[in-house]
Amino acid sequence: MSAGTARRVPADMGRVAGVAGVGALIVLWWALAAAGTAGGTIPTPWRVLSAMWSDGWGLYGPNFQVTAIGALQGFLWGNALAIGIAALIMLVPRIEPLATQLAILSYCTPLVALGPIILVVFGGRTPTVFLAAMYCFFTTMVGAVSGLRSADPASLDLVRAYGGGRWQQLYRVRSIAALPNTFAALKIAAPSAVLGAIIGEYLGGVDSGIGVALTAAQTAYNVPRTWGMAIAAAALAGLGYLLVAGAARLITPWTTVEERR
Repeated sequence: MSAGTARRVPADMGRVAGVAGVGALIVLWWALAAAGTAGGTIPTPWRVLSAMWSDGWGLYGPNFQVTAIGALQGFLWGNALAIGIAALIMLVPRIEPLATQLAILSYCTPLVALGPIILVVFGGRTPTVFLAAMYCFFTTMVGAVSGLRSADPASLDLVRAYGGGRWQQLYRVRSIAALPNTFAALKIAAPSAVLGAIIGEYLGGVDSGIGVALTAAQTAYNVPRTWGMAIAAAALAGLGYLLVAGAARLITPWTTVEERR
């Protein structure tokens, strides 16, 4: 067996395991539905798919798009702030205790409680974007700081020996070293942004989005549509993860090679 084939085997096994896991979940879902578990509130996969087909893109498309835009805006704002603060910590180490405390506070604060306040003050879709951003912030900041600190000390010393300061170290060494850890955090942040956006839509003030459609389906006790919207939310979260993972493969190909070894 060649070295290239040996590297592909674990990756292929991982894909097979993933497909098998999804298949097992579908079988379990079907079995629970057939058994009438939870008073019939678990419809069969076929019933859910039939309802989704009947509702069509006219229902799912606009709501999917609205939530995706809100999640993307929050993803960009939250991660930009997190990465910016992480970089600032490298330039001004004295602010690290304050920045860390603020990050922990943002993580521990029940963000759902802040949503209504943001809705009253700003209105519109601001709570959706705000919650999506806050759900990203802590994870990305921790990942970015960890990555920036993982820079090779010898490379940092070399920059310093040539007269470079903290900015040069950040620009030439730390920023590249931080990419793997930062992308690992971003892969977690992408589904988190979707969750934050949907919770923001639950709070009201908007008339469209997966969260709004999900609430309407629950109120009408339309069980298949409720499950269909849940599947749409999961699909959006999975899409966000895959897009970030794809970007990571393109921008940091060396990490993919190391993972296969």
